[in-house]
Amino acid sequence: MTPTASSLAETAKAAKTRGLPPLEKWNPPFCGDLDMQIKRDGTWFYEGTPIARPEMVKLFSTILWREDDSYFLLTPVEKVGIQVEDAPFVAVDFHAIGEGADQTLEFYTNVDDRAQAGPDHPIRVERDPETGEPSPYILIRRNLEALIDRKSFYRLVDLGTHHNGWFGIWSQGIFFDIIPSEELPQES
Repeated sequence: MTPTASSLAETAKAAKTRGLPPLEKWNPPFCGDLDMQIKRDGTWFYEGTPIARPEMVKLFSTILWREDDSYFLLTPVEKVGIQVEDAPFVAVDFHAIGEGADQTLEFYTNVDDRAQAGPDHPIRVERDPETGEPSPYILIRRNLEALIDRKSFYRLVDLGTHHNGWFGIWSQGIFFDIIPSEELPQES
């Protein structure tokens, strides 16, 4: 029998400790797919209906696991597949500490995770091959990323600079490429 969202929530609550649960230590059997989806805007759906309780979404986010391009909710006793439209989280804001190459960018997600861009939390930008539209991401935890929302990305661009033929941003002494400098429109 495939678990339900309620049964997963109860098991996750029972297994919850301080901080994130030790998912990497759990190896439960695959129990099938659950009709749950995370949309590109970070909204979680169960059986076609948005999950309206933020506490429930946050709880589910703590047991989210990724293997290759597949996503699962993982408890000590069950593993169920879910669908993720893009990235499972959305970086909804950030703040910069310091300036230039000495700055640190700290991001906040829709599920209250925090991550400082740097060697453990790199930023990457994918560009749509047809439109060139950028989709920026930051690694949040394990191998789970957050799509950086549009307003935050525009703020990042305002902090950007040119370095080694690229326009990008600095955080924790690492330069993250956004776009080749020659592809930027030239000011007249």
